[in-house]
Amino acid sequence: MINVTQIDLPELDIYVVFLKKIWSSKWVTNNGEFLQSLEAKLAEYLRVKNLLAVANGTVALQIAFKALGLQGEVITTPFTFAATTNVILWEGLTPVFADIDPETFNIDLHDVEQKITDRTSAILAVHVYGNPCSVRELQRIADRYKLKLIYDGAHAFAVEYDQQPVLNFGEASTLSFHATKIFSTIEGGAIVFRDEDAFEKAKLMRNHGIRSEEEVVLPGLNAKMNEIQAAMGICALATIDDKISKRGELYRRYKEQLKGIPDITFQTITASKYNYAYMPVCFVSRQQRDAVYSELVNNGIKPRKYFYPLTANFDYFKEQNIDLVAKYILHTASDIAGRVLCLPLYTDLSAEDVNHITGLISQFIHT
Repeated sequence: MINVTQIDLPELDIYVVFLKKIWSSKWVTNNGEFLQSLEAKLAEYLRVKNLLAVANGTVALQIAFKALGLQGEVITTPFTFAATTNVILWEGLTPVFADIDPETFNIDLHDVEQKITDRTSAILAVHVYGNPCSVRELQRIADRYKLKLIYDGAHAFAVEYDQQPVLNFGEASTLSFHATKIFSTIEGGAIVFRDEDAFEKAKLMRNHGIRSEEEVVLPGLNAKMNEIQAAMGICALATIDDKISKRGELYRRYKEQLKGIPDITFQTITASKYNYAYMPVCFVSRQQRDAVYSELVNNGIKPRKYFYPLTANFDYFKEQNIDLVAKYILHTASDIAGRVLCLPLYTDLSAEDVNHITGLISQFIHT
């Protein structure tokens, strides 16, 4: 089976060198040597300040919300992974869904502004598949209405917009280092803060609010990244440029071989530097998308209907008799979610694999 994604693991002998040091020191967590090294290396590579590594990308969003003091309603996109919406609910906030742009698949600026009320405290935008949002326009909206602007950058590792790191926009940006991501610590994530005070507060939140052995100053949680994860990240960072380059070659091969099929369209990429995190394609209809999906699975290839369904369509909203798709008129998001399919894309995927996948799609559509 060719899966939609596959983790990039470092050479085992290289990783073992780090493990031996951990075994020797017996220091496995609590701000160890490798965690500090990874944070410094990531900040330098990504060209950001105030970067805090945490246990996963979901808790990164939770801490960002707490550190920035969000309340009431948060305007966000329904075209995203479950964690984006779930964190809003988990923190006792109310998600308000805006529609998406039909070309970039990112949150629609006009609809964001239409959804702002006196209860709105923040905008949570997602760089969908790593594709940068309209960051300057969103900032103008946030400034106009005095809102916090947070980015879920789970897919946006090393992405740049107008030659600037996309993670530097907004009050905070979060990253996921899950095994499915282009840069992975198996589980893990990070937060980048614009404000140093928020960063220092989040640093305390990451470790139960502990300032010293005898001083706990706020109600935090355990969101620490351990040394084994951090060592994995150091290894992964050493080869990340080669991985992005290889993925770019495969991404372009996909587009070249599929662009002649009239029923297929692609996301419009706005990045000045892209990471090729995913290979989304849109078919002419849901019926065609689902048929292609079944054809690929039957041939040992596992793509993903990502993101489908919309988070606004999750059963726990329906159980409360809330039809959020109808309430918020999410026409474009519903349309794209019904037609999109992410094809396999990872570093060890071969050009021959891409040829095989595109050949199956072309043959099926033209049959």
